[in-house]
Amino acid sequence: MKFDANQYRYPSRRTLVYGARGMVATGAPLAAQAGLDILKRGGNAVDAAVATAACLTVLEPAANGIGGDAFALVWHGGKLHGLNASGCAPEAADARSLISAGMNALPEVGWRTVTVPGAPGAWAALSERFGRLPFAKLLEPAISYAERGYPVSPTVARMWSNGVKRYVKECGGDEFRHWADVFCIDGRAPVPGEIWHSPDHARTLAAIADSGAEEFYRGRVAEAIGAFAKKYGAWLAPGDLAKFHPEWVEPISVNYRGYDVWEIPPNGQGIVALMALNITKGFELSGSREYLETYHRLIESMKLAFAEGRRKVADPRFMTADAGKLLSDAYADRMRSFIGERAADPATCRPDAGGTVYLAAADGEGCMVSMIQSNYMGFGSYIVVPHTGIALHNRGSNFSLDPESPNFLAPGKKPYHTIIPGFLTKDGEAVGPFGVMGGFMQPQGHLQVITNIIDFGMNPQEAIDAPRWQWTGGLRVELESGVPDHIALGLAERGHDIKTVRDTITFGRGEMIFRTEHGTLAGATEPRTDGCAAVW
Repeated sequence: MKFDANQYRYPSRRTLVYGARGMVATGAPLAAQAGLDILKRGGNAVDAAVATAACLTVLEPAANGIGGDAFALVWHGGKLHGLNASGCAPEAADARSLISAGMNALPEVGWRTVTVPGAPGAWAALSERFGRLPFAKLLEPAISYAERGYPVSPTVARMWSNGVKRYVKECGGDEFRHWADVFCIDGRAPVPGEIWHSPDHARTLAAIADSGAEEFYRGRVAEAIGAFAKKYGAWLAPGDLAKFHPEWVEPISVNYRGYDVWEIPPNGQGIVALMALNITKGFELSGSREYLETYHRLIESMKLAFAEGRRKVADPRFMTADAGKLLSDAYADRMRSFIGERAADPATCRPDAGGTVYLAAADGEGCMVSMIQSNYMGFGSYIVVPHTGIALHNRGSNFSLDPESPNFLAPGKKPYHTIIPGFLTKDGEAVGPFGVMGGFMQPQGHLQVITNIIDFGMNPQEAIDAPRWQWTGGLRVELESGVPDHIALGLAERGHDIKTVRDTITFGRGEMIFRTEHGTLAGATEPRTDGCAAVW
């Protein structure tokens, strides 16, 4: 892909980096380096991605963990492969009991939010199908960090501190007390540069490594999870874990001005990003990015896509509209017809904050990986299984308690899922992986970085650096402080409820690796977090 590495429109503390034999980009420098070390030991991009992903459960526990889910897109052998490693609701899940108790939504913490975790299964499945090195070798760096400890980075320390505050405020029951035992130091979060370690986490990772994740789903670790769940009358049981297997899926795409943009199909919300791009491609966005009309049209396209996604996206076995229809040009034309000069309220729910990590990996032989894993909303459910270091996610909170919704909570069903790895190709050839993590910011981030690159000619680092907007529900749109004043004022005049936000962490954290026209690799990482692109 052609781009001008010397033309920057936005100041950044990052620079576009190049490599030839391999690259790993993610939010934790130690994790990126671990992945690069795996490449240097003879591994391929998939091996590097698995090693990096396992490290991230230790190095960024305020965003992901062993007890979370994972999705991946893998370019291998000239083809893109998709992996959905999100788990189902337990067989004992009972929406009617929650409705009878007067609830109109799933809670955000506690056992009722826990679905079967998929991340360990994702690592094993990726390694088995595409990896080159023994699976156990890939988890050695993560085990070492968990056992020996590491200095906590600044952004992670800040997110961790927010997690402790939420724990104190919302998690008073006995079932939550083990979380503090693992993640607090003298009742507080670690500060930047302070060493944190988790021997229990190390032992669980070792069990996963030695068994190819079997111990987690059908062994002693599964039994420990089940016993702790039973103690508190939770729905999750060892049988639910034993049934889990990651699912290989066909990625979905739209063609956007000559490039194919790829996502994982539902139950993930990647289709929302594709729907927004499909609406947007009917508009002319050529010229400067800093046009009022550009912002307005992108925001309105995103809102309509979100509204349709929240109404129709779910476990594909329960959807009333298939992906093909939702991504058709006719459907996009109909949605685009609703966009006028004024801001509109699509009457959908408020996008919430998330807790997620993203990584991109590439080797010198053509293999590339886009991977994302998450506990959701920071530390997830705040349930930690004793003596395992496992913090379980809260993905079940995205189920609906509306019986008419395709996303209605039911046994064995996957919830609407926020995490979405992205991939870009052109004329059947890989350009590369990209992602922007952060709950419901993710499709919004995908729309913005892709239009930055394709419509406005930015290079990958510039596309990530550029100031972002975020629709948060109704007419409210939050803008980063770098968005020009004339844009903010113009959007307000069109009816958008504008709020300028200085805290950049809510606007997503992303990485990108693109293959250049010279066959080399160009990597970009997020200035809004602590990450880096490690190159070879």
